[in-house]
Amino acid sequence: MGLALGKNKMRTPSEHNMKVSILRARIDRRPTIIDETSNVVLKYKTPHFRASATIRFPPIPADEVWTVGWIQACTKMAFVNTYGHYGQSSWEISQLTDNQYPAISDSDGRHYPWYGATTEIFTVQGPRNKWTVGHVSMNDNFYPCVTWDVPLSNQHVPKLTRIERDQSFNTWLVALNNNTGQIIVLKTIQWRMRLSIKVNPAKPLGKRAVLVSDPEQSQPVILSNNIQLPACALKAPSANNAQMLVWKPSNAPLRIAIPPKYVNNNETSEYKTSLS
Repeated sequence: MGLALGKNKMRTPSEHNMKVSILRARIDRRPTIIDETSNVVLKYKTPHFRASATIRFPPIPADEVWTVGWIQACTKMAFVNTYGHYGQSSWEISQLTDNQYPAISDSDGRHYPWYGATTEIFTVQGPRNKWTVGHVSMNDNFYPCVTWDVPLSNQHVPKLTRIERDQSFNTWLVALNNNTGQIIVLKTIQWRMRLSIKVNPAKPLGKRAVLVSDPEQSQPVILSNNIQLPACALKAPSANNAQMLVWKPSNAPLRIAIPPKYVNNNETSEYKTSLS
């Protein structure tokens, strides 16, 4: 698409000649759906965050390969389940709670640093003597299970009284030089998902839980000035593999109910980032 350029007129791709012609970001305007069909767990499904972009990529020589796509990182996670006077459970990421990292990768855990490897990326393989137009899209939401009874219990007696969740994310649209590891940040989106569910465990199944927070989420913000992409957002661990479920009983020491899947970081890839 566009005019062909001679090799001598090719310019090194940079934040100045990559063009984001279309950029959209939104959270579906619908409430969180609560599912009480199981007598073991409560399930809920939040609305989706969705982002899409169209990018015009400049001509490149034969020895270059670039990938354009989405990188996402979680910057805050508060996910607390209250069981009346018995105590609380919480999903925690020690890298965030201990301030080891400013953010943690939200990659699918297989295709670092990308959020995913289907519609989330496109690759430009040289030589290209014309401009290349590509499209990338992604979506994200929460669909967890929360036990009616306290964690580590071998019974199924409902004790859950409240669920609170508040998570924040940075989502970057970037271009990665596959040969050199250089990353150019094209756009930055910030978004947040919050919810509060009140539960009456004494009521019959199907009538216990009600959403008490605002049914409509705040919409994402496309920043006018990009945020630096931290190195911790480019490698393991991912948020899903680093999180652990902690049980904090009211009358006993805390216990790890579900340990993190991630143990050691053997990531060796190096990237160099720059902002547009």
